[in-house]
Order: sequence, then structure tokens, then C-alpha cells
Amino acid sequence: MEMISQKNFLISEVLNLAQGESYSSTVTEDLKVLRNEKIEKPIIFVGAGTCGLGAGADKTLLAIKEYLLTNKIDVDIIETGCIGLCSSEPLMDIQIPGKNRISFEKVTHDLVIPILSTVLWHNIIPEKNVLGQFTTGENEQWDNVDNISDHPFFKPQNRIVLQNCGIRNPISIEEYIAAGGYRSFLNMLKTYSPAEICDKVELSGLRGRGGGGFPAGKKWKFALNTESDQRYLVCNADEGDPGAFMDRAVIEGDPHRLIEGMAIAAFAITATKSYVYIRAEYPLALKRLNIAIEQAKEYGLIGKNIFGSGVDFEIKIKMGAGAFVCGEETALIHSIEGKRGMPRPRPPFPASQGLFGKPTIINNVETLANIPTIIEKGEDWYASIGTEKSKGTKVFALSGKVALTGLVEIPMGTTVREVIFDIAGGIKGGKKFKAVQIGGPSGGCITEENLDIPIDYDSLLEVGAMMGSGGLVVMDEDTCMVDVAKFFMDFIQRESCGKCIPCREGTRRMLEILEDITHKPANGGSHPALKRFKGITQIEKLAKVIKETSLCGLGQTAPNPVLSTLKWFRNEYEEHIFERVCDAGVCTELRTFTIDVDNCIGCMLCVKKCPTGAIIGAKKTPHFIVQDKCISCGSCELACKFDAILIN
Repeated sequence: MEMISQKNFLISEVLNLAQGESYSSTVTEDLKVLRNEKIEKPIIFVGAGTCGLGAGADKTLLAIKEYLLTNKIDVDIIETGCIGLCSSEPLMDIQIPGKNRISFEKVTHDLVIPILSTVLWHNIIPEKNVLGQFTTGENEQWDNVDNISDHPFFKPQNRIVLQNCGIRNPISIEEYIAAGGYRSFLNMLKTYSPAEICDKVELSGLRGRGGGGFPAGKKWKFALNTESDQRYLVCNADEGDPGAFMDRAVIEGDPHRLIEGMAIAAFAITATKSYVYIRAEYPLALKRLNIAIEQAKEYGLIGKNIFGSGVDFEIKIKMGAGAFVCGEETALIHSIEGKRGMPRPRPPFPASQGLFGKPTIINNVETLANIPTIIEKGEDWYASIGTEKSKGTKVFALSGKVALTGLVEIPMGTTVREVIFDIAGGIKGGKKFKAVQIGGPSGGCITEENLDIPIDYDSLLEVGAMMGSGGLVVMDEDTCMVDVAKFFMDFIQRESCGKCIPCREGTRRMLEILEDITHKPANGGSHPALKRFKGITQIEKLAKVIKETSLCGLGQTAPNPVLSTLKWFRNEYEEHIFERVCDAGVCTELRTFTIDVDNCIGCMLCVKKCPTGAIIGAKKTPHFIVQDKCISCGSCELACKFDAILIN
């Protein structure tokens, strides 16, 4: 069958299903082939998202191609997105005819040949690097290999947004449609009005996943009910939180899901034009999204009078320069309009007066990616997941000091403890848990005493944290919380657009205070404890002013990391201020270096390496460190071969 006729045939069948008709047996078998449930030759899947490529998947791919070419083996190779288990990258899956697809973890280029040889030539599974097998249609299971859905990382998850990521070919619209993709959109065009779609989304309880948590359906109604000749839909894919990579992974792994969600949302507010605002630092996501958009246009799913419905839908991509402030709605709008990305006062809100002065709805990738499933399975089904006020699932990016890092999608109401110790496998290296920063620079810390709180919008606010976009950075006993606060404050200060004084000047002063208590006095000057203590007192007053008077959400939440760490780890601040020590050893400038005269032989190596001339002493006699000159760089310790340098 010709490719174009196959495409038209598939679309026709999807439409037939939307009209209440069922697939013929022939079509059912064809769809199994497109879903890779029924194959005639082996397929090798490689996790080639950004995280996989960063772990060496490109070298793994090259080794696979060289092996197949050398041995003249006819095998299809499919590059997928990230399945979520980033700590196990590079991932390589193998599916041979009649057998389940099986996944291997940490497949570096040197392991390609032994694994492929064993599976392709002998139909035997190696003992090492096996992650699990997928139940693939009616195929035969491998003996003594667990199902991947039973893996401790995946078992507690409820994957709605991530259901195709790492599993399906992200640039194959045929596979997406064969798996039921665009069915919700096409069925909607035949069945519902825009107002009914807004009602369904509101009844589902879906709240915006970009951080604010405002009910999505209610927000859509504001735009729909505002009189205008033009409305716009904007997908905010400009995630800028340190440790957050959810949107990027969804676009890389399942771009058609985002397009379908956008198409439904645009219909709900009667918007004919939409934008994806995505940072230029996501080249792979941009590439796959562009391919998916062109495929959808070819199918007639994007364009004029879609399938004779009278509905028009257009998507444009706008690349951002990576400014964190452009995650704020009004700053994002200014950037799309070609202006400097700076927020403006609200009201008017974008839903009534946004892009080019027209009603505009801005949702992030995760919010829109939920929409197709809500329309397919119904608002009651979605509302049955989660808690009373926080429905559905939430995608989190797990990073930091945990055994298993990556992306997880868990039902709202799952506890923080379950995520860190059940799904992520606990703290790496058997270290003691200290805190988890949730919500990025706008969020706060959750400590051990609050590990059992459910993850939902309201519970997190009660302990001084917030959902944010979904970054979870886990810290262990070796983390300095003052340094963590300084890191986030440095990030926020650099990312401030500078428009309003409280954010521009206030965050700078807060950063200066934090730097003051984590550094030694400059030029040997005095720095009494009282002055340092007054600085910390001032930082709390500054935080209150910044929160109350800043123009946008960035400034209003900027003090949160400092206030959160002060609340839960005030003792660490006191140690830095009064005792001038950092127990974690992270604040290097607070370290005191001395020389053990019993071990020092006067070799002069440390003298030569010291950048400030702080070490004195004659050759072959014990040396000494002049503390007023020492900058605690540690060069002397690295140079010493006799364990004569002591660190306090």
C-alpha cells in the first residue's frame, strides 16, 4: 500500500470510529503492525532523548548500526524519547518477531555487540543489564524476566502525560494514530461545542501545571466569554527552573500528544491561531515538534476547515532566548510580540486582553498533554484520580542525591516519602536524607518531619513549599542549606528583568547578605558577628517587602528559598554567622587550613601552589599558614603529599 493512501486510510478509520463504527479485522491487524505489536523483522529501540544522548546514546546508536552493517542483519532502528528512568541511560530495547519487547539499561557502546549477539542470534537474554519486558500485543513472554511495569520505579506511577514517552516513535504520526491518537480531537469536532469542552475540563478538576494551579476549564471560559474577533492559544514550553525538564521530555518523546491537546484547547476557546513558546536551548524538542507539526498538516489535522468541520487551527513556533522571566504570562506575551520580555501589571489578565490585545489562554505543556485523555476517558474518570482539590496526576523531574533520577508521573496525593524512597530508591550511597526543594526557585524545602504530606497544591503551601512546575531536587546530609539558598537567590537575581525595584534591588541585597555569611572578610577586614546577624535580620524584612511589592510572580516568590531554609535550618545560618563554620564543608571559604608541623618536611610544594603567599617557612623546616592571607582555596592540600594540611 502506498504511504499516502495508508495515511488517508488510517485517518478515515479513526473518523469511522468517532462516528460509532468499528474497525474491520483487516484494519485491526494493520494497526497492530503500526503499533509494533506484530512485526516481521526485529526492531531495536534506543532512548535518544536529550538525557539519553547525554549519557552516550549516540555512541550506542553508532555501535548498533556498525554491528548490523557488518553482520548484514535486517533490523529496524527506532529512536524514542526518554521513558523517564534517566539514571539507567543509555537504554536499548530489542523486539524480535513473536516475542515481547525487552529493555536493557546502561547499554554503553561496548555492550552493544554482546547483547545483540545473544538476543538476535540465540534468542537468549543476557543475565546483566536487563531492565524488564513490555507486554506487546499477543506476543510470547520471555522467561524469568519481570514486566517493566512491575519495576519499583514504574509500578507506583500512573502515566497519562508520559504514557507514550520512551515507548513509541515520536516522529511517526501513523503509530500515534494507530494507538488512538487524535481520536479525542476528531470525536470532539463531531460531538461537542466549545462551551461543552470547557465544562468537561472544568469538571475534571484539571488545574494548570505551570505552577499557579488555576482551574484550566474556568480559565478557558474567561477567554471564550470575552467578546472578540480573534482569540489565541499559547503553549508555554519555556521551562526555566533549575532541575526541571518535564516539558522538554514530553515534546521530545510525544509531540503529537501536545499538538492534539492544543487543538482541543484551541477549539474550546474558538482560537484559530496558536503559538508554542519554547526556548532555543531545546534543539531536539524543536526538531521533533516541527516534524510532528508538518505531519499533522499533511494529514489535514492542522489547517483550514479541518475534516469539513469549519474549524481552523494553526500552530506557530516562537523560540525564546532562555529568559526565566518569560515563563511569566505577560512577559511571554511581550516576547512573542517582539518586545522585551518584561511583565506588566494585571488586570487586565491575558484571558481577556493578552496577545496583540486579544483574549489569550496560556497553558504549559503538561496541562495541554492531559487534555486528549480527559476528552477520551471523560471528566469523571480524571476527577477520580488524586485528592479532593487536586485532581489527576503530576509529572516531577527527580534530581539530586537519589538513587534513581528521572521523570515520574504520580497521582496527586502521593506522599513525598513515597516518591523519594519508593520510586526513586532512596538516598544515594546510603546517606541521610536532609531536604527536598520542590517548586524550583519559587518553591521551598520539605524536611524529614514533613515527608509524609501528600503532594497536592494546598498541602505543599501549608509547609511553606509549592508545586511549581514540578522540579524535585533531593539533598542529603552533605548539603549546605545556606549554599542552596544562595544558589537559588543568585539564579533569581540574574534572571530578574529589572523592571521593578523590589525585585531588582531587593534580590541583589539578599544575595549580598548570603555571600557575606559564606565568605571570609575581604582584605583582612573585621566582620563582627553582630553585623552578620543584623544582615540575616534584614534579609527577612527584605523578603517581606519583595513578596508584597514585586510586580510579577518571579519577584513575589523570589524570597521563598531563603525563607524556607531559614525556617527549617536556622541552626545552619547561626553556625555560619557566629561560628564561621560550614559543617557540610560546602562553603569552602569558611574552611580553616593549618599545617601539622609533625608531618611537614618543608618540601615547599604548598608554598609554590599558594596563590596568595599565605604559607611561610624555610626549606626543610615546618611551614605555617598566615590566616589573614589564606583564601581557603585548598591548593595546599592538593599539593601536599605528606598529609600535613589539616582542614577545620
